[in-house]
Amino acid sequence: MRVLITSSRNTFALDLVRKLGSVGHTVFASDTYDGAVGSHSRFLAGHLVTPSPRFETDAFIETVSAYVRAHDIDLIIPTFEDVFYLAARVADLPEGVELFAGSFSDLARLHDKASFQRLAQDADVPIPETVVVTSPEELRTAIESFPRYFARAAFSRGGVGLLTNTGPLAGKVPIEDCVPTPEQPWLVQPFVDGPMVCTYSVVVDGRVTAHTTYKAGEQWAHSTAIAFIAVDSTDTLRFTQQIIETLDPTFTGQLSFDFVDHGTDGTPDYKIIECNPRPTNGVILLEADDVSRAIEGAVDRTVVAVPGTERQITLAVLADAFTEPLKHLPKTLHDLVHVRDVGAGWWDDAAMLWSPATIVHGAKISHGDRKEVLAALGDDIVWNGEPIQGMSPADAEALEAVHAGRA
Repeated sequence: MRVLITSSRNTFALDLVRKLGSVGHTVFASDTYDGAVGSHSRFLAGHLVTPSPRFETDAFIETVSAYVRAHDIDLIIPTFEDVFYLAARVADLPEGVELFAGSFSDLARLHDKASFQRLAQDADVPIPETVVVTSPEELRTAIESFPRYFARAAFSRGGVGLLTNTGPLAGKVPIEDCVPTPEQPWLVQPFVDGPMVCTYSVVVDGRVTAHTTYKAGEQWAHSTAIAFIAVDSTDTLRFTQQIIETLDPTFTGQLSFDFVDHGTDGTPDYKIIECNPRPTNGVILLEADDVSRAIEGAVDRTVVAVPGTERQITLAVLADAFTEPLKHLPKTLHDLVHVRDVGAGWWDDAAMLWSPATIVHGAKISHGDRKEVLAALGDDIVWNGEPIQGMSPADAEALEAVHAGRA
């Protein structure tokens, strides 16, 4: 199979490149800048620099389409929010290529955190009490109703931009910086004690073919996970399948969910928080052959990551340790000895040497504001619920329905 993996700046995109390339697929990669780590793996047959899907949608689709034709690509696997632009313009992609993603309508329902709350409720998956607010006044009223709260925009990602009065991120975001609108609402929920538990799933024709459930052993600035340990998947796999059954029965693609485990006696008691309809670092905890067979739908039963499997992004763990050395350094030193790096065994170290290019790219997008670099790293490939250039009337109608179904 000839595969194009997009948004190759992400560690999990590099992991997909390595895994699919190592088992015999011919793999290509693309991103909006040349320094993306996944575009420099030894497992690649080639890589492409594209215009921004967010800011130059027509040019992005035309560039990808030309590359697909030139290299006889069979399958496009999006790894970030470029999936929305590709799904909305799937009719404009070359005949014969498959997009490994669900319909735009289903993806939008999953991604909009406000509409996702309704979807989870319909799927009978436990969710925290949730208030959707569309103005700064409504936001202030809502947070006053919860002694402990956290709030975030309906379109947000990576644990960036959380408004809360509890935990290590309390007070990091001033309420004055939070401006909900009807087009860009915010969600307010009670702060739920317990660790965050994340999942990653491969789905083919409405069936989960591979699944991981993991906790963050370490987090970058208390947000994005940089070390991962697999845990039991029994409950999260069931909840994932329940959600999939509310979608189109042919739904195919990658889904990732965040849960909070607020069990008190050692027994998991999950409440679902949000969905990322794309891969996350959970894919790193699966074996290469299992990922390949799952994407092809060639498994008799769901492949599940073995509980206790651990991986870490060593460079990020080291960097984070020195931001708070007294707190993090002892654990970091332990993990350097005992936890396997995501690149271990691939003999592909040159790819990660391009990591600084991603920071430079984020700095350019953020116009030099250091505080905003992390949030800006994906700004040219994100989707925040707005109409997409060239989308079909049916998808535009579906998007309106998603917005209307938030309340």
